[in-house]
Amino acid sequence: MTVSEGPMGENRLGGKDRSVSLWRMLPLAVLFAAGAIAWFGFDVGQYISFEALKENREWLLAQVEQRAVAAALVFMTVYALTTAFSIPGGAVLTVLGGFLFGTWLGMFYVVFGATLGAIAVFLAARTALGAILRARVGGALNRMERGFRENALSYMLVLRLIPVFPFWLVNLVPAFLGVPLGIYALGTVLGIIPGTFVYASVGNGLGAIFDADETPDLGVIFAPEVLVPILGLAALSLLPIMYKRWKTGRAQG
Repeated sequence: MTVSEGPMGENRLGGKDRSVSLWRMLPLAVLFAAGAIAWFGFDVGQYISFEALKENREWLLAQVEQRAVAAALVFMTVYALTTAFSIPGGAVLTVLGGFLFGTWLGMFYVVFGATLGAIAVFLAARTALGAILRARVGGALNRMERGFRENALSYMLVLRLIPVFPFWLVNLVPAFLGVPLGIYALGTVLGIIPGTFVYASVGNGLGAIFDADETPDLGVIFAPEVLVPILGLAALSLLPIMYKRWKTGRAQG
């Protein structure tokens, strides 16, 4: 996979961006507009907190019990919009998913919503919106380029497993570097599962935490018994890159 050093109109990993017709951009424009209206018009941010969750826990659980499918769809939509707009609160929403739907279903809904939102940003970066979004990336594009050039999937996995760069930044840079959508989506799904499982597990026991008048400890992700396995997965993800460098070094030597 070779890197092109052409103008902004070219993909950094080869090929030129094709012009996108208005009708193909319309769904993304509608998604972003709807999200902006919902977020700022209804002040959704005030509800993404443990305080709000504690106050409305009975109502939320009742909605899940009475309207399970609708509740799941709403939850995934909210998570997707939160991801697409890089809105703080992802950890709280992940805990909420475990609380409302249990560890496994909650993890599935979070992964689906987060991946959907990440894909929306990825596709937006490849439309006329890309010029605007590219300004947010700055010099990080050059810093991350080598990793994606050597092995895009491995690098995506590492960046999702260990948040060296902000989540929103990892959503954008692969699009500007020409990473295929399939690799981007697969790396996102596999990379966010471990952390999502941890927080969904916390959410599954959230009722007992609230009954004890306590607040969930989101720092659990840094506990050795949790962090070490995640770091191990990240190290395994780097093996293809390390092997490629070792093979290149032997060939040159």
